[in-house]
Amino acid sequence: MKMLTARQKERYARQLMLPEVGEAGQQKLLTARVLLVGAGGLGSPVALYLAAAGVGTIGIIDGDNVSLSNLQRQILHTTADLGSLKVESARNTLLQINPEIKVITYPYYATADNIQQILADYDFVIDCCDNLATRYLVNDAAVLYGKSFVHGSIMGFQGQAAVFSAPAGPCYRCVFPQPTDVSVKRPFGVMGITPGLIGTIQATEALKIILGSGSTLLGQLLIIDALELDFIKVKIKRDPQCAVCGDHPSITELRAENYQ
Repeated sequence: MKMLTARQKERYARQLMLPEVGEAGQQKLLTARVLLVGAGGLGSPVALYLAAAGVGTIGIIDGDNVSLSNLQRQILHTTADLGSLKVESARNTLLQINPEIKVITYPYYATADNIQQILADYDFVIDCCDNLATRYLVNDAAVLYGKSFVHGSIMGFQGQAAVFSAPAGPCYRCVFPQPTDVSVKRPFGVMGITPGLIGTIQATEALKIILGSGSTLLGQLLIIDALELDFIKVKIKRDPQCAVCGDHPSITELRAENYQ
């Protein structure tokens, strides 16, 4: 095992004290490769905490630019970043926090044509999407290419998180069969703290997956109502009739027309 440098021992001192981490665990973090789909409200806390913890390679895919209305909740970005690509703003912020990690940027949106090649380079993927079409695309890609999928979604003061990893557990489609029109994208209100809560939970799940410690949300859906501060866990199961991970799947490849 490669030894940590003196600077790394100082940087990660507090987590090195944890028996669940130690030097062996820190090496796992440093060699991990995690893909984030989205650099917005959810992607911000996820990326920040993974970078601070020393996750060695963080990939970020997002084709959007920073706008003024983003800044109320997307804490990776600042007023000085207005108009910049979110992935570049994110990369600059993360490297200021931890210049020892690698941040790989993909300045475009995930599609059926590009997700397979991108996902192949990473250990697992984190869903920081802001639309259903992309979420179903990433879920299907994760199932087809054998990657775990850390899910998060938000609306208003509410959010949910889960870990999907077929065939060990359910996939997103097992719980939420595809609606008639995944292309519909309506603006909705969201309090800035909501993605902070859910994104931090997603980062927690990601770190546990890397370290192999604790119990993840595999087979469970965590639902949070921040307004009442209610936390509910619901058990979820793999659906044998699921279109992508079921016993007789109808989705066996990614087709662009299914995610438009």
